[in-house]
Amino acid sequence: MSTSCPSKLTGLRDVLVGTAVEGEREATSSAIGYGLTLAKAANAHLTVQSASGRLSGDDAWLGAFDSEGVSIMDRRLDTLARSIAEHTAGDAAQAGVVCTTEAPSLPYPDIVNRLAARARLHDLTILDIGPRTYDIDREMVEKALFYSGRPVIAVPPGHDTFSAWRIIVAWDGSAQAARAANDALPFLRAAEAVEIVTIGTEAVIHATVPGAEFAPHLARHGVNVTVNDLPTGESVASTLRSQAGLFRADMIVMGAYRHSPTREFFFGGVTRSFLRGSPAPLFLAH
Repeated sequence: MSTSCPSKLTGLRDVLVGTAVEGEREATSSAIGYGLTLAKAANAHLTVQSASGRLSGDDAWLGAFDSEGVSIMDRRLDTLARSIAEHTAGDAAQAGVVCTTEAPSLPYPDIVNRLAARARLHDLTILDIGPRTYDIDREMVEKALFYSGRPVIAVPPGHDTFSAWRIIVAWDGSAQAARAANDALPFLRAAEAVEIVTIGTEAVIHATVPGAEFAPHLARHGVNVTVNDLPTGESVASTLRSQAGLFRADMIVMGAYRHSPTREFFFGGVTRSFLRGSPAPLFLAH
């Protein structure tokens, strides 16, 4: 599917993409391709942090390696990270996108902290989600989301090209959901169809701000929006995942909770479930 019309996708001026090289045989980053095509669609500046994880002698599993072996591994990972950055810069130049690349070699905690700090300087951060050896993908998403004050798009494998024609807004009436929808307005306005999805019993749906009451706000911003209230079914996550497939969603917008016991059942668990596997890129805000 083609990308959203650049003339309608406004309000994004700079985009950050973060990747972390953990091994010599790294899978291609979907976030890089997604971020590059999004930056082109929005006529935005692209920054790519292609980091390599510097191995630490404090790691127990490194006991079998001598210092020279660790240094060799560090240099190989650094070379790979730099290669990814250079390749991305070349692709960006060919696409006519202004791009800045960084290839820091740091211990894993510093990679995550540096990314969160850099995210504060950009409108949006784009990261991969997928199975990784040290689960650094989800750690980067969480850190960027909760410590940058900026939204994050978490991109699952296989979504290498930006598209946002059809968007689902996961709505539970909370402040987090409202913040996510508001931060996603550039995408919602450019979309052909937006569906507000609320999942739960009728009593649960009407105990908070119903999606039908939120829809006029989006419509006033020029969003082509509909509302769909659904029963929970097997679980909130499975119901939302199924609806995303039926709607053919290119993006799912949801608010993110952090260790909130009162919301863990309804939405905190949904966010974690989708970070383990999503049918479409997730637009997350806190």
